[in-house]
Amino acid sequence: MYNILVCDDEKDIVAALKIYLTADGYQVFEAYNGKEAIEVIKTQEVHLVLMDIMMPVMDGITAMTRIREFSNVPVILLTAKSEDTDKILGLTVGADDYVTKPFNPVELQARVKSQLRRYMLLGGGQVKQDNLVIGGIELDDRTKGVTLDGEKVSLTRTEYDILKLLMEHPGQVYSPNQIYEQVWKDNPYGTENTVAVHIRHLREKVEYNPAEPRYLKVVWGRGYKIEDTKY
Repeated sequence: MYNILVCDDEKDIVAALKIYLTADGYQVFEAYNGKEAIEVIKTQEVHLVLMDIMMPVMDGITAMTRIREFSNVPVILLTAKSEDTDKILGLTVGADDYVTKPFNPVELQARVKSQLRRYMLLGGGQVKQDNLVIGGIELDDRTKGVTLDGEKVSLTRTEYDILKLLMEHPGQVYSPNQIYEQVWKDNPYGTENTVAVHIRHLREKVEYNPAEPRYLKVVWGRGYKIEDTKY
């Protein structure tokens, strides 16, 4: 099942799109401005975004620019006929396609299927790279080796698996339960302290200053993420 995020400040449009998409077997997340859309993409597994351009709080173009800083998820813009300049700008900053309102449901469904097919064929649904690089951290999944600025870092298998999970999805927040479930492959309840201890040990090995982490960040009340820092 693919997950689709629908973002539009008009709730009737979101509701209508949800009906069309769930009928096709998709799971639908909802957002009503660009800021909410970014939050969903960072915390949920999203395979495609349908997003309006003109929205309050944060418009679709600004959101599109922010999304491309951490994700290559396909984005189809929902535009009005009068927004030709915005369509071009949206495609320039990273949108994959656009559909003009009022849209034909059959055309919209065809565009969605096309973008999902392309995304999955290009490996977007699953990271397959042998080498992952975040700042000075490099992880080679063929040799199971990790280096920091070219210097070998010795990790336990669990530390390696946690680091790999986070590096495969930079910017995405994982709760302690999600990390435990994916790394330990076990019931995650009551495991927050276990994960916290491993994160602390991991920071001691891949951070220059574990007290002020550059890569492994905590998002208070929600979990952990790794940042693709540029400095």
